[in-house]
Amino acid sequence: MELAHLADAPSTPTGLAIAPDGRVFVMMPRFSADVPFTLGEVPPDGSVVPYPDAETNVPDPAKPQERLFHVPNGVFDPEGQLWVLDAGLPDGSGPPVAGAAKLLRIDIASGRTTRTVPLEPGIVPTSSLNDLRVDLARGRAFVTDQGQDGAGAILAVDLSNDRVVRRLDGHASTKSQEKLVKFVEHRPVMRTQGSGPPRFVKGGANGIALGPGGTRLYYAPLIGRHLYAVDAASLVDPEVSDAEVAAGVEDLGEKGMTGGLACDAEDRVYLTLQEQNAVGRRMPDGMIEVIGFDPRLVWADTMVITPDNWLYVSAAQVNRRPEYNAGKDLQKPPYAVLRIRIDAGPAA
Repeated sequence: MELAHLADAPSTPTGLAIAPDGRVFVMMPRFSADVPFTLGEVPPDGSVVPYPDAETNVPDPAKPQERLFHVPNGVFDPEGQLWVLDAGLPDGSGPPVAGAAKLLRIDIASGRTTRTVPLEPGIVPTSSLNDLRVDLARGRAFVTDQGQDGAGAILAVDLSNDRVVRRLDGHASTKSQEKLVKFVEHRPVMRTQGSGPPRFVKGGANGIALGPGGTRLYYAPLIGRHLYAVDAASLVDPEVSDAEVAAGVEDLGEKGMTGGLACDAEDRVYLTLQEQNAVGRRMPDGMIEVIGFDPRLVWADTMVITPDNWLYVSAAQVNRRPEYNAGKDLQKPPYAVLRIRIDAGPAA
C-alpha cells in the first residue's frame, strides 16, 4: 500500500471522504467534549482545518440543526455533494441532544448546507450513529447505529419524504458479540480507563456498504466476525414489516474483525481487517483474499473507492485512545490515509 495523505488531526479521524476533485475531508467524532472540531478538511500541507468553519463545529443545543455535534462519517454523492452524518452526541455518550441527530448535504463549492434530514424518529437514548451510505439514484440513505450498549440497528431513510425508520433493532446481526476481544497492534482492545478491571468493548452495527444497483446492503457489527446482507429496498418500504425484514437477513459467514466496509462495481466487499493492519476483499462466492497490508494502517477504519480505481483507507488509531490504555493517549499524529490500486470502480 502507498501513503496518500498525512492528516495532522487534533483528534481521532475515523471518517474519510474524498471529493471528485480530490479534496479530502476527515471526520473526528466527539468521543469527549474537548474535541475542538468534528468535521475538517485536509489541505495539501497536511493540516486539518474546521469545515465549513469553526463556528459550525461548536455544539449548541439551542441550534441542533445548524451546528455539528459528533460526526463519525460522511460520503460524496454522484453529484459531488458531501453528505455528513451527525450522531448528535456532544461528548461521546449519553442521550443524543434533542434534534441534533441528522444528515446534512453540503455544497463544498460554497460550504453551504443545502439539505437537512432529521434522524430523530430513528434514534433511541443509547444511540451511537456510526456510518452512512447514500443512494441518490434510488432516493434513499442508510445509517448504522452501533449503540452505546452494543444493541445496534439500521436507520433507513426515504429521501423523497425524509421518512426515517429504525430496522433490525436488537437483531442478532446488528448486536455486539458478547465477550469477544479485538486485537490490534498485538494487544487486546479493552476499556481500561478508571478503576476496576478491564471491560469488554461493545459495538453493534458499524460498517455498511451498498452493492451494485443499490439492491443489497452489506453490514457488520464492530465487535463481531460475521458479515451480513439484507435487501436494501425492504428496509425503506413501509409495506414490509420488521419481521419480514429480519427474515430476509443473510449471514454471509466469517470475515474477520472489521470496521468500515466498501463495495465495488463487481459486487466485491472490501474489509478493513483491523487485527492484521490490512485490507481484505470478499468475492461474490464467499472467498476472501488479503489485497494489501501496511504497519502504518493502525485501526483501518473508513474506505473510499474512487472512480479511477483507487481504494483509500483511513488509519484512525482508535486502539491508542486513552480509554483503552489506562487513561494514556498513545495516538501519534499525523494520521495516515493509505491507498491501493484495485481493478474496479465503486458500486453504483
